[in-house]
Amino acid sequence: MGKTVLVVGAGIVGASVAWHLAKAGCKVTVVDTGDGGGLATRHSFAWINANWGNPEFYFHFRRRSMAGWRRLEREVPDVSVNWCGGLTWDISAEDFDTFEAEHTRWGYGMRRVDSAGAQRIEPGLKTPPDRALFVAEEGMVEPVEAARAMLAATAAAGGTLLTGTRIAALSARDGKVTGAVTADGDTILADETVIAAGTATQGMLETIGVRLGMITSPGLIMHSTVASQRLLNGMVFAPQCNVRQTREGRLIAGSDFAGADPKGEEDRMARELLARIKALVRGAEDLDVGFVTVGHRPTPADGFPAIGRPPGVEGLYVTVMHSGVTLAPIVGELAAREIVEGLRDPDLAPYDPGRPELG
Repeated sequence: MGKTVLVVGAGIVGASVAWHLAKAGCKVTVVDTGDGGGLATRHSFAWINANWGNPEFYFHFRRRSMAGWRRLEREVPDVSVNWCGGLTWDISAEDFDTFEAEHTRWGYGMRRVDSAGAQRIEPGLKTPPDRALFVAEEGMVEPVEAARAMLAATAAAGGTLLTGTRIAALSARDGKVTGAVTADGDTILADETVIAAGTATQGMLETIGVRLGMITSPGLIMHSTVASQRLLNGMVFAPQCNVRQTREGRLIAGSDFAGADPKGEEDRMARELLARIKALVRGAEDLDVGFVTVGHRPTPADGFPAIGRPPGVEGLYVTVMHSGVTLAPIVGELAAREIVEGLRDPDLAPYDPGRPELG
């Protein structure tokens, strides 16, 4: 019998960790305050990429996870990525050439297109840009569906999902985490406890005296009413309006891919985004605001993921990051390997939860 592992959080990262652990033979229990699918996950733009000016080490880590999504599609029923590509011109004129050259040097499949090329990629654009960058290997996913597919695969492998259950505190003895206590006072014992709780991570760790510096900035995403036809082939990143079309047919958009802070003016921001979409996309004229989501990005203080064991504590593993949708496959794979086999992948070195920047 493998290790008994408690995974706190059933968003896309927690679901991936749980699936990889169950696949490795662990007895997995997943606890989630909601109904599975997480909070940050359902508020995500859900763009799978290695784009947007990351340092080289982080670029390659994200690229490795993009390959992991293709593996997950083969392994897990109902995980389906739309590898539609992304068309970007939300880059200043002075940065455009440098950005393109850097990513091309690193091996990203980035291709410059002119106005005619952009129109061929996205025929629905009313006014295509004079120049843009297209990356065919980028994809988008419906994140809650993907998380729930991995949770279903975990259950099929013998795992347990406890929904509507809030963890009040971690439990520890003699420097080792032994599980957690729910808000109802029930104790869940485990050989290993994985925290994949997004913005709740910091408070949960503080119940056992562990410090992990985080920032949790809000981001608004506007979801339109359902369009009667396909208006976009893939993802479009235009200045002040990043937009894609969901499988259901809604256009979802933020002023950047993560969404901006609405500062209490959700309706105004949503209307502005809708107006930009109507000016950008042919056929969007009859759409209205369907609903708005405001998510809080669970980001470690220096902007990079925290993946691994906090120093001085046994039986505890942390997985917290922005860009959880892109990184879910690689985080699940490498976390499970470290927990089960004790092998830490060298690519995880920059993401140690004990690094000074998070103290």
